[in-house]
Order: sequence, then structure tokens, then C-alpha cells
Amino acid sequence: MRAVIQRVKCASVSVAGEVVGVMDSAAGGVLIFLGIGHDDSEHDLTWLVRRIAKLRIFEDETGRMNCSLVDVHAGAMVISQFTLFGNLRKGNRPSFNRAALSELAVPLYEAFCMELSEALGQQVAQGRFGENMQIDVVNDGPVTLVVDTKARNF
Repeated sequence: MRAVIQRVKCASVSVAGEVVGVMDSAAGGVLIFLGIGHDDSEHDLTWLVRRIAKLRIFEDETGRMNCSLVDVHAGAMVISQFTLFGNLRKGNRPSFNRAALSELAVPLYEAFCMELSEALGQQVAQGRFGENMQIDVVNDGPVTLVVDTKARNF
């Protein structure tokens, strides 16, 4: 799994002009673009949820990034993003053959959102898997991180 994590003040996602998800927390939160690879598993999902929930990317009273999503009760929005597995090694058209097919990706995406909701103690806003989405966001910082479950160290 690959995740691009942006610290945000607020975010919303629309499909065909209808708002389907809103992340609007007084503490701000994160917008997570989640890519699921063909070889990803529940193990990757659990590791990534724990990693994101504990990321210390929010400022403490001294202005240092010492607080996690859980610490500041921040919100989250998760958007499926198969293009995170785009391969640009050959030619100008990306290949997406490392992205999971929907039979694997949809259950993992839904489980990721559910586990993240449980870890944060609040509902996670979501886009709609496989849909053309328009995302409105106010970045905070900006703070943007990339996490890849295949690059982790144990």
C-alpha cells in the first residue's frame, strides 16, 4: 500500500456535483490518498493504519510537530488512488499493472477506512471507490508525506 498524507485544515470530496465526504474538524486533520497494490494484504493495512494514527505531524504548544492525529483529535479523509502505482519507466503513458484489481482493492480500502475510524475514535470521511472525484482541500503547512508499506523496516 502507498499513502500520500497531507495535513489539512479541511477537505471535501464530490462525485458528479454531489458532496459525498467532508472532513471538517476544529483540530484539522489529514487527507490520505491510498493506493492498493496487487500484492497488498491485511498485514499491510494494519501496519499502515497504526503508522498514520501515530504520525506526529501536528504542533504542540511550543510549535514543534510532536502530536499525532489521536493526540489532537484530528479528522481524516481517505481517497482511493490507484494512480499511486503508476509506472513511468517506459514511454509517456503510465502503466498501472501493479495496482490491485477492484476485487482485492475494494475490500482492503473499506477495511482500511474502518480500522482508521476505530484507531481515531471517529468516523473517517471517504470518497467513492473507482469514481471520478473532485476534491476541495485547504492544506496546512504544507505538510505532505509518502508512506509505502513495502519500504518499511521491522
